[in-house]
Amino acid sequence: MRPDPSSGPPLRIGYVCTDPGVPVFGRKGASIHVQEVVRTLSRAGHRPEIFTCRRGGEAPSGLTDVPVHTLPAPRGPDAAARERQARAFDHVLRQELERLGPFDLIYQRYSLWSDQGMRYASDAGVPSVLEVNAPLVEEQGRHRELCDGDGALEVTRSALRSAHLRVAVSEPVARWIRSIDPNSDGQTLVIPNGVDPRRFELASSPYEIGARSRSRSQDDPFTVGFVGTLKPWHGVEILIRAMARLRDGGRLGGGSDFRLLIVGDGPQRSTLEEEVARRNMAAHVDFTGAVPHAAIPRLLSAMDVAVAPYPAPVDPSDFYFSPLKILEYMAAGLPVVASRFGTIEDIISNGDHGLLVTPGDAGSLAEAILRLTVDPSLRERLGTSARRRIHENFTWDHVVGRILREVRAFKREALVPAGGRL
Repeated sequence: MRPDPSSGPPLRIGYVCTDPGVPVFGRKGASIHVQEVVRTLSRAGHRPEIFTCRRGGEAPSGLTDVPVHTLPAPRGPDAAARERQARAFDHVLRQELERLGPFDLIYQRYSLWSDQGMRYASDAGVPSVLEVNAPLVEEQGRHRELCDGDGALEVTRSALRSAHLRVAVSEPVARWIRSIDPNSDGQTLVIPNGVDPRRFELASSPYEIGARSRSRSQDDPFTVGFVGTLKPWHGVEILIRAMARLRDGGRLGGGSDFRLLIVGDGPQRSTLEEEVARRNMAAHVDFTGAVPHAAIPRLLSAMDVAVAPYPAPVDPSDFYFSPLKILEYMAAGLPVVASRFGTIEDIISNGDHGLLVTPGDAGSLAEAILRLTVDPSLRERLGTSARRRIHENFTWDHVVGRILREVRAFKREALVPAGGRL
């Protein structure tokens, strides 16, 4: 029965991602987001074309027929030079849109120094969507290097004001949009990320809707898993401490019957491996390193419990993202243990779709994992409920379908095929 998004005639869509930090065919969470949105549009019969300055490899399944237009990427000797280049190269985007048009819709993933996609759409009378995933001006200044902060704000405001529809992935992101552009007439919607649950049903999931838990051998280790980039704000060191507490307390059979599966790579890997060795847990912990996204369903199927152990942010507003990993855990029918704050509480109701714990507290995390270890019926109930919640609320078809419906409603007319007028 699949596709809705969102019925009507097929649309020719210019999908723009000019962020040099997002390889559209890469493995990062942002890359997967790009791929899933474009794949959903294509599957529904629309004709997306990607405009990007960083391709990132070969097109994955479902995207091999999508045209990709490569733009120049900033490569200056320092941050200030790269900022100037990015701003100049944005005009190349406009030239390419004008050359290859007309389009029925311009859909742009917000990036610093890029407003020409939205301005082109506004000038051409074409509907446009600006998808905002993070407060990039603040993020760049705090975590990387931003030389021309005022210029970045000016370009961001220009993009926001030119867009017919702004889509924020969370309420904190929407508040940031309103704070820097309080007088804009543009519409801002909060639409969290999604997931394609069918991709996770291809693997043999531990918990199936309406079925009892998979049969387990007495010799199978109880597997607790994490998927993500190994960076400090993911809290993997907290998960390691929690598992060590259970092992040291003899609460996981003295450490002989558990496994910690850490899927992903990143700058913290060597530090985490040293921590595992220091705690004499190396025999029970597997680091997979970076894996293709297509391998994630199979790895999730090897887990009994999946964990998102985020530490408490210094400022709660810093947790502004919509975590894909949690949606993928739930789509796989896994019971989830996650930190209780921010957008996570919008996805998981504690005790209904997973267990929420105190952020940064290894003891609280250990207790939740232990509770699931000893209660198979709870694992099954939470996994079943989690998967159902994804199907009902958090699929990419929901996300993209709602965006296209809102575009049409906002314009108060149906979109027409390329070359027509609104």
